[in-house]
Amino acid sequence: MTILITGAGGFVGRALVRALLADGANVVAIDTQAGGIPDGARVVAGDLGDRAVRDAALAEGCDALIHLATVPGGAAEADPAASRRINIDAMYDLLLEAGAAGHCPRVVYASSIAVFGDPLPDHVDDLTPLAPKMIYGGHKAMMEHAVAMFSHRGLIDGVTLRLPGILARPKGPSGMKSAFMSDLFHALRAGEAFTCPVSPGATIWAESVTACAANFRRALTIDSVLLPVGRAVTLPAQRVAMGALAAEIARRCGASPDLVRYVPDAALEAAFGAQPPLATPAAERAGFAHDGDLANLVANALAALEG
Repeated sequence: MTILITGAGGFVGRALVRALLADGANVVAIDTQAGGIPDGARVVAGDLGDRAVRDAALAEGCDALIHLATVPGGAAEADPAASRRINIDAMYDLLLEAGAAGHCPRVVYASSIAVFGDPLPDHVDDLTPLAPKMIYGGHKAMMEHAVAMFSHRGLIDGVTLRLPGILARPKGPSGMKSAFMSDLFHALRAGEAFTCPVSPGATIWAESVTACAANFRRALTIDSVLLPVGRAVTLPAQRVAMGALAAEIARRCGASPDLVRYVPDAALEAAFGAQPPLATPAAERAGFAHDGDLANLVANALAALEG
Protein backbone atom coordinates (compact mmCIF):
# COMPACT_ATOMS: atom_id res chain seq x y z
CA MET A 1 0.00 0.00 0.00
CA THR A 2 1.45 3.35 -1.06
CA ILE A 3 0.61 6.13 1.39
CA LEU A 4 1.52 9.73 0.61
CA ILE A 5 1.99 11.99 3.64
CA THR A 6 2.30 15.75 3.22
CA GLY A 7 3.91 17.70 6.04
CA ALA A 8 5.80 14.50 6.82
CA GLY A 9 8.64 16.31 8.57
CA GLY A 10 6.29 17.98 11.03
CA PHE A 11 5.28 16.99 14.52
CA VAL A 12 2.38 14.66 13.68
CA GLY A 13 3.91 13.73 10.33
CA ARG A 14 7.05 12.20 11.84
CA ALA A 15 5.01 10.12 14.27
CA LEU A 16 2.83 8.85 11.43
CA VAL A 17 5.74 8.04 9.12
CA ARG A 18 7.37 5.94 11.86
CA ALA A 19 4.14 4.11 12.66
CA LEU A 20 3.22 3.38 9.05
CA LEU A 21 6.71 2.18 8.15
CA ALA A 22 6.47 -0.19 11.12
CA ASP A 23 3.18 -1.42 9.65
CA GLY A 24 5.00 -2.27 6.41
CA ALA A 25 3.50 0.51 4.28
CA ASN A 26 5.28 2.10 1.35
CA VAL A 27 5.45 5.72 2.54
CA VAL A 28 6.07 8.70 0.30
CA ALA A 29 6.92 11.70 2.48
CA ILE A 30 6.57 15.29 1.26
CA ASP A 31 7.90 18.32 3.10
CA THR A 32 9.69 21.53 2.25
CA GLN A 33 12.91 20.00 3.58
CA ALA A 34 13.96 16.38 4.00
CA GLY A 35 15.45 16.89 7.46
CA GLY A 36 13.46 15.28 10.25
CA ILE A 37 11.65 12.70 8.12
CA PRO A 38 12.31 9.21 9.53
CA ASP A 39 14.51 6.86 7.48
CA GLY A 40 12.69 4.35 5.29
CA ALA A 41 10.29 6.66 3.49
CA ARG A 42 10.73 7.87 -0.08
CA VAL A 43 11.31 11.56 0.50
CA VAL A 44 10.14 14.30 -1.86
CA ALA A 45 11.51 17.63 -0.67
CA GLY A 46 9.93 20.80 -2.01
CA ASP A 47 7.06 23.25 -2.00
CA LEU A 48 3.64 21.60 -2.13
CA GLY A 49 2.48 24.47 -4.34
CA ASP A 50 4.91 23.32 -7.04
CA ARG A 51 3.25 20.97 -9.55
CA ALA A 52 6.57 19.23 -10.25
CA VAL A 53 6.91 18.34 -6.55
CA ARG A 54 3.39 16.89 -6.44
CA ASP A 55 4.01 14.94 -9.67
CA ALA A 56 7.19 13.44 -8.19
CA ALA A 57 5.31 12.35 -5.08
CA LEU A 58 2.52 10.75 -7.10
CA ALA A 59 4.82 9.03 -9.60
CA GLU A 60 4.21 5.58 -8.04
CA GLY A 61 0.47 6.07 -7.73
CA CYS A 62 -1.49 6.68 -4.55
CA ASP A 63 -3.55 4.26 -2.48
CA ALA A 64 -3.98 6.77 0.34
CA LEU A 65 -3.11 10.37 1.13
CA ILE A 66 -2.72 11.88 4.59
CA HIS A 67 -2.71 15.64 4.17
CA LEU A 68 -1.04 17.38 7.11
CA ALA A 69 0.85 20.20 5.37
CA THR A 70 -0.44 23.63 6.31
CA VAL A 71 0.38 27.25 6.92
CA PRO A 72 -0.67 27.33 10.61
CA GLY A 73 -2.81 29.78 12.54
CA GLY A 74 -0.58 32.71 13.41
CA ALA A 75 1.40 32.43 10.17
CA ALA A 76 -1.80 32.29 8.11
CA GLU A 77 -3.11 35.41 9.78
CA ALA A 78 0.17 37.23 9.09
CA ASP A 79 0.28 36.12 5.44
CA PRO A 80 -3.19 35.26 4.08
CA ALA A 81 -1.85 34.91 0.52
CA ALA A 82 0.61 32.20 1.59
CA SER A 83 -2.19 30.46 3.47
CA ARG A 84 -4.40 30.50 0.40
CA ARG A 85 -1.61 29.21 -1.86
CA ILE A 86 -0.86 26.18 0.35
CA ASN A 87 -3.99 25.62 2.44
CA ILE A 88 -6.43 26.01 -0.46
CA ASP A 89 -4.90 26.10 -3.93
CA ALA A 90 -2.19 23.45 -3.51
CA MET A 91 -4.51 21.15 -1.57
CA TYR A 92 -7.31 21.47 -4.14
CA ASP A 93 -4.90 20.57 -6.94
CA LEU A 94 -3.45 17.70 -4.90
CA LEU A 95 -6.90 16.20 -4.33
CA LEU A 96 -7.57 16.22 -8.07
CA GLU A 97 -4.15 14.77 -8.85
CA ALA A 98 -4.33 12.07 -6.16
CA GLY A 99 -7.75 11.05 -7.44
CA ALA A 100 -6.38 10.75 -10.97
CA ALA A 101 -3.31 8.82 -9.79
CA GLY A 102 -5.21 6.18 -7.83
CA HIS A 103 -8.52 4.36 -7.81
CA CYS A 104 -10.61 6.51 -5.44
CA PRO A 105 -7.82 6.76 -2.85
CA ARG A 106 -8.55 7.19 0.83
CA VAL A 107 -7.75 10.81 1.74
CA VAL A 108 -7.37 11.76 5.40
CA TYR A 109 -7.39 15.52 5.89
CA ALA A 110 -6.11 17.24 9.02
CA SER A 111 -8.56 20.02 9.77
CA SER A 112 -8.79 21.94 13.05
CA ILE A 113 -11.12 23.01 15.82
CA ALA A 114 -10.40 26.51 14.49
CA VAL A 115 -13.32 25.92 12.10
CA PHE A 116 -15.68 26.60 15.04
CA GLY A 117 -14.35 30.13 15.50
CA ASP A 118 -14.33 32.09 18.73
CA PRO A 119 -15.89 32.77 21.08
CA LEU A 120 -17.17 29.23 21.24
CA PRO A 121 -20.71 28.41 22.37
CA ASP A 122 -21.37 26.97 25.83
CA HIS A 123 -21.14 23.42 24.45
CA VAL A 124 -19.67 21.95 21.25
CA ASP A 125 -20.93 18.75 19.65
CA ASP A 126 -21.56 17.22 16.24
CA LEU A 127 -24.31 19.73 15.47
CA THR A 128 -22.27 22.86 16.24
CA PRO A 129 -22.06 24.94 13.05
CA LEU A 130 -18.77 26.04 11.57
CA ALA A 131 -18.19 29.75 12.19
CA PRO A 132 -14.50 30.47 11.60
CA LYS A 133 -13.17 33.95 12.29
CA MET A 134 -9.45 33.55 11.55
CA ILE A 135 -7.94 32.98 8.09
CA TYR A 136 -6.61 29.57 9.14
CA GLY A 137 -9.97 28.30 10.37
CA GLY A 138 -11.75 29.71 7.33
CA HIS A 139 -9.41 27.97 4.91
CA LYS A 140 -9.71 24.69 6.84
CA ALA A 141 -13.51 24.91 6.66
CA MET A 142 -13.41 25.56 2.91
CA MET A 143 -11.31 22.48 2.28
CA GLU A 144 -13.50 20.30 4.49
CA HIS A 145 -16.21 21.01 1.93
CA ALA A 146 -13.83 20.17 -0.93
CA VAL A 147 -13.03 16.78 0.63
CA ALA A 148 -16.75 16.05 1.01
CA MET A 149 -17.57 17.21 -2.53
CA PHE A 150 -14.86 15.13 -4.20
CA SER A 151 -15.89 12.13 -2.07
CA HIS A 152 -19.51 12.46 -3.14
CA ARG A 153 -18.33 12.65 -6.77
CA GLY A 154 -16.35 9.40 -6.35
CA LEU A 155 -12.94 10.94 -7.05
CA ILE A 156 -11.61 10.22 -3.53
CA ASP A 157 -12.82 8.50 -0.37
CA GLY A 158 -12.29 11.28 2.13
CA VAL A 159 -12.17 11.55 5.92
CA THR A 160 -11.67 14.87 7.68
CA LEU A 161 -10.36 14.89 11.25
CA ARG A 162 -10.65 18.14 13.22
CA LEU A 163 -7.65 18.21 15.52
CA PRO A 164 -7.67 19.64 19.06
CA GLY A 165 -4.46 20.77 20.75
CA ILE A 166 -1.84 18.07 20.13
CA LEU A 167 0.80 17.68 22.85
CA ALA A 168 3.60 18.21 23.12
CA ARG A 169 5.19 19.80 20.06
CA PRO A 170 8.99 20.03 19.77
CA LYS A 171 10.63 23.11 21.21
CA GLY A 172 11.03 26.00 18.82
CA PRO A 173 8.89 28.30 16.66
CA SER A 174 5.81 26.68 15.14
CA GLY A 175 3.79 29.64 13.87
CA MET A 176 0.94 28.57 16.15
CA LYS A 177 -0.58 30.88 18.73
CA SER A 178 -1.39 27.84 20.87
CA ALA A 179 2.31 26.89 21.19
CA PHE A 180 2.28 27.81 24.90
CA MET A 181 0.53 24.49 25.61
CA SER A 182 3.61 22.57 24.47
CA ASP A 183 6.10 25.13 25.82
CA LEU A 184 4.77 24.33 29.29
CA PHE A 185 6.00 20.74 28.92
CA HIS A 186 9.48 21.80 27.85
CA ALA A 187 9.89 24.27 30.71
CA LEU A 188 8.81 21.91 33.50
CA ARG A 189 10.74 19.01 31.99
CA ALA A 190 13.86 21.19 32.21
CA GLY A 191 12.96 22.52 35.68
CA GLU A 192 12.69 26.06 34.31
CA ALA A 193 10.33 28.89 35.19
CA PHE A 194 7.46 29.42 32.77
CA THR A 195 5.09 32.33 32.25
CA CYS A 196 1.75 30.99 31.09
CA PRO A 197 -0.26 33.43 28.94
CA VAL A 198 -3.61 32.04 30.12
CA SER A 199 -5.04 31.57 33.61
CA PRO A 200 -4.81 28.32 35.62
CA GLY A 201 -8.55 27.89 35.10
CA ALA A 202 -8.28 28.23 31.32
CA THR A 203 -9.61 25.12 29.60
CA ILE A 204 -8.22 23.47 26.47
CA TRP A 205 -9.11 20.43 24.37
CA ALA A 206 -6.09 18.17 24.06
CA GLU A 207 -4.75 14.77 23.11
CA SER A 208 -1.21 13.43 22.81
CA VAL A 209 0.59 12.98 19.52
CA THR A 210 0.48 9.23 20.23
CA ALA A 211 -3.33 9.25 20.33
CA CYS A 212 -3.43 11.56 17.33
CA ALA A 213 -1.27 9.24 15.22
CA ALA A 214 -3.45 6.28 16.23
CA ASN A 215 -6.53 8.19 15.09
CA PHE A 216 -4.99 8.92 11.68
CA ARG A 217 -4.10 5.26 11.26
CA ARG A 218 -7.68 4.37 12.16
CA ALA A 219 -8.92 6.82 9.52
CA LEU A 220 -6.96 5.00 6.80
CA THR A 221 -9.12 1.88 7.09
CA ILE A 222 -12.44 3.05 8.53
CA ASP A 223 -15.59 2.18 6.59
CA SER A 224 -16.89 5.53 5.32
CA VAL A 225 -20.48 4.50 6.10
CA LEU A 226 -19.59 5.19 9.75
CA LEU A 227 -18.96 8.86 8.95
CA PRO A 228 -21.40 11.78 8.80
CA VAL A 229 -22.48 12.86 5.32
CA GLY A 230 -19.97 15.71 5.42
CA ARG A 231 -17.16 13.18 6.03
CA ALA A 232 -15.83 15.30 8.95
CA VAL A 233 -15.56 14.45 12.63
CA THR A 234 -14.11 16.34 15.57
CA LEU A 235 -11.59 14.09 17.28
CA PRO A 236 -12.29 13.15 20.89
CA ALA A 237 -10.26 15.26 23.29
CA GLN A 238 -9.93 15.77 27.01
CA ARG A 239 -11.03 19.12 28.36
CA VAL A 240 -8.18 20.11 30.65
CA ALA A 241 -7.58 23.14 32.88
CA MET A 242 -4.09 24.61 32.43
CA GLY A 243 -3.45 24.55 36.19
CA ALA A 244 -4.27 20.85 36.37
CA LEU A 245 -2.12 20.17 33.31
CA ALA A 246 0.82 22.04 34.85
CA ALA A 247 0.44 20.15 38.13
CA GLU A 248 0.44 16.75 36.40
CA ILE A 249 3.45 17.62 34.21
CA ALA A 250 5.31 18.87 37.28
CA ARG A 251 4.48 15.68 39.19
CA ARG A 252 5.69 13.47 36.34
CA CYS A 253 8.89 15.50 35.91
CA GLY A 254 9.67 15.91 39.61
CA ALA A 255 9.39 19.70 39.24
CA SER A 256 7.59 22.26 41.35
CA PRO A 257 4.28 23.57 39.96
CA ASP A 258 5.33 26.90 41.49
CA LEU A 259 7.67 27.31 38.52
CA VAL A 260 4.59 28.34 36.54
CA ARG A 261 3.47 31.96 36.76
CA TYR A 262 0.15 32.89 35.18
CA VAL A 263 -0.07 36.22 33.33
CA PRO A 264 -3.23 35.92 31.22
CA ASP A 265 -3.46 37.59 27.83
CA ALA A 266 -7.13 38.37 27.23
CA ALA A 267 -7.05 37.59 23.51
CA LEU A 268 -5.22 34.28 23.95
CA GLU A 269 -7.49 33.27 26.81
CA ALA A 270 -10.57 33.96 24.70
CA ALA A 271 -9.22 32.07 21.68
CA PHE A 272 -7.44 29.14 23.33
CA GLY A 273 -8.36 29.04 27.01
CA ALA A 274 -12.14 29.08 27.01
CA GLN A 275 -12.96 25.76 25.38
CA PRO A 276 -16.30 24.48 26.69
CA PRO A 277 -17.51 20.93 27.26
CA LEU A 278 -17.02 18.86 24.10
CA ALA A 279 -19.09 15.90 22.86
CA THR A 280 -17.86 13.83 19.89
CA PRO A 281 -20.30 10.92 19.48
CA ALA A 282 -19.82 10.59 15.70
CA ALA A 283 -16.06 10.18 16.09
CA GLU A 284 -16.44 7.77 18.99
CA ARG A 285 -18.92 5.61 17.04
CA ALA A 286 -16.32 5.44 14.28
CA GLY A 287 -13.67 4.18 16.72
CA PHE A 288 -11.64 7.34 17.34
CA ALA A 289 -10.44 7.98 20.90
CA HIS A 290 -8.37 10.26 23.15
CA ASP A 291 -5.78 9.23 25.76
CA GLY A 292 -8.32 8.25 28.41
CA ASP A 293 -7.39 10.55 31.29
CA LEU A 294 -5.04 13.40 32.17
CA ALA A 295 -2.34 11.13 33.60
CA ASN A 296 -2.17 9.09 30.38
CA LEU A 297 -2.23 12.22 28.23
CA VAL A 298 0.76 13.71 30.05
CA ALA A 299 2.63 10.39 30.16
CA ASN A 300 2.13 9.85 26.42
CA ALA A 301 3.13 13.40 25.57
CA LEU A 302 6.31 13.19 27.65
CA ALA A 303 7.20 9.78 26.24
CA ALA A 304 6.94 11.16 22.72
CA LEU A 305 9.30 14.01 23.64
CA GLU A 306 11.80 11.57 25.08
CA GLY A 307 11.52 9.14 22.18
